Amino acid sequence: MREYLVAFLTAGLVTYLATPVVRLVAVRLRMMAAPRERDVHVIPTPRGGGVAMYLGVAAAILVATRLPALQRTFDDSQTAAVLAAGGLICLLGVLDDKFGLDALTKLTGQIAAAGVMVLLGVQLSFVFLPFADLGTISLGPDVGVPLTILLTVLTVNALNFIDGLDGLAAGVSAIAALAFFAYSYNLGLTGYDEVASAPALITAVLAGACVGFLPHNFSPARIFMGDSGSMLVGLMLSAAAVTATGNVDPQTFDSAASLLPLTLPLLVPIAVLFIPFIDLVLAVIRRTRRGQSPFSPDKMHLHHRLLAIGHSHRRAVLVMYFWAALLSSGAVALSITGGRVELLVAIGALLLIGVVVVLAPRTRRAAREARAADLMAMRRRSRAAHPTARAVRGPAPAGEAPPAPAARAPGQVVR
Repeated sequence: MREYLVAFLTAGLVTYLATPVVRLVAVRLRMMAAPRERDVHVIPTPRGGGVAMYLGVAAAILVATRLPALQRTFDDSQTAAVLAAGGLICLLGVLDDKFGLDALTKLTGQIAAAGVMVLLGVQLSFVFLPFADLGTISLGPDVGVPLTILLTVLTVNALNFIDGLDGLAAGVSAIAALAFFAYSYNLGLTGYDEVASAPALITAVLAGACVGFLPHNFSPARIFMGDSGSMLVGLMLSAAAVTATGNVDPQTFDSAASLLPLTLPLLVPIAVLFIPFIDLVLAVIRRTRRGQSPFSPDKMHLHHRLLAIGHSHRRAVLVMYFWAALLSSGAVALSITGGRVELLVAIGALLLIGVVVVLAPRTRRAAREARAADLMAMRRRSRAAHPTARAVRGPAPAGEAPPAPAARAPGQVVR
């Protein structure tokens, strides 16, 4: 655990120190995000923060190669594959941050980066279905390769879609990475994998990079991660999901009781990435029903809806953090404990609290509107009970001029 902490801190420190330098370069190169109708920022802000995050990830992996306890994470090529594919997709993001690539070009680049990662060793090999009486399904290259590429492209675009508020994507990604780290590390502790494993290292350095970038990106943001950051984070989270849940065959162990941490191998990645995925699915459905391209921008993402309900910018981000943490940590806890009743009750209570927090501004607004309506009704009743003096006298007869004001003596001041 100490070695992972060293990698986490290295990624965070390098990212934190590199971000101001990247910001200056972005300003000089005019990599600026101008305010658009669907944006919430009001002044041009530099982007390209993903470069600093990649530098933090690369530095942490380099340090990890010198730590004896983490040497086994480099026995296969998975960590190197993530680093190489991450560099490629970060470069693609920089080009998009600078020149604004079209959707088809970005999609082609994402598929290429995912393909490089798969060719270098990151691929779904097993799918364990404990509730379908199918056990472990072995995936050959003809199924595992396209499935891994599809999962990676979906995750990349899901993270790209939620990158709409200051600090939102970085915070949600850090939470997801920490949840994946806890899941992967527990697999090692319980004998399913080595404690020093590629998914644990990948998620530890990714969480560190996100935490190191967050002070520069939280509202009000001084720099955005841009596509170079959101696509890098999406690719690394996808790699973590694949390496943590898709390369271990539970049926290779003797005792069926020892399969407890793997009883939810499919739910864990879905729950950890639920917030980005649900936003992606809703956006695709919404735009397709309108006859638009799934990649056409709009102002109906989850964070936009929170702002419309009445949450402030920071409160909307914190609400998204809460839901991401609840779903990811809840899924990991269920996979470790096997679903104890106390844990289920606690998760249910927190879900109820989350719903109340989300709807609180709407409830307060309805209460204010009800009080305002009652006040207006009271004023109307008061005017009806006490008519004005003019209403008592009645209107002047037709053709008769209203009474003239009293004559004023010279020098008299009317008070």
